[in-house]
Amino acid sequence: MSAGRLVLASRSPRRVSLLRQIGLNPEVVPCDVSEDFDRSLSPADNARILAMRKAEAVAANVTDGIILGADTIVVIDGEMLAKPLDGDDAVRMLRMLSGRTHTVYTGFALVDARSGRKLGGVEATQVTFRPMSEAEILGYVASGSPMDKAGAYGIQDDYGAVFVSRIEGCFYNVVGLPLSRVHSALREFESQSHNA
Repeated sequence: MSAGRLVLASRSPRRVSLLRQIGLNPEVVPCDVSEDFDRSLSPADNARILAMRKAEAVAANVTDGIILGADTIVVIDGEMLAKPLDGDDAVRMLRMLSGRTHTVYTGFALVDARSGRKLGGVEATQVTFRPMSEAEILGYVASGSPMDKAGAYGIQDDYGAVFVSRIEGCFYNVVGLPLSRVHSALREFESQSHNA
């Protein structure tokens, strides 16, 4: 991607770090949109729609640049897990995930603030946790680390990595952004802009 303005519609330090890892330096413009799920839709559709909602909210307030929105949802037993409401909710989520496989969906959305052009997608990754002791769960929640993460755990730069025994799919998707897909989408978006 060339030196055009990239605006990240997210407060996530993990997403900023991932974009910097691939040579991008996003401007962070957080948005305040509801992250409530539509229970009538699939997890993939929810992740895609929430990501687009975030990107559109920021695009409405900037005059130029490509806005990137993203949303991550953890799913187990058909239940969609967002960020925990409190410590008890985090403990509940981690007990559910312990010793089992769940799916992480991350939706991403690009909006060109100037033209209004949009592009989005969603990635799914299977993550298996080893069995966790109650003491491990309570200690991890007491650290405060799970509170700003979907499914109440982190996998990069976080103690939650020790709970993960297997991953099938994109690792970076679990961190919060499917880098390969997002990079390809940005390149496609840019080439279309140049051809417009």
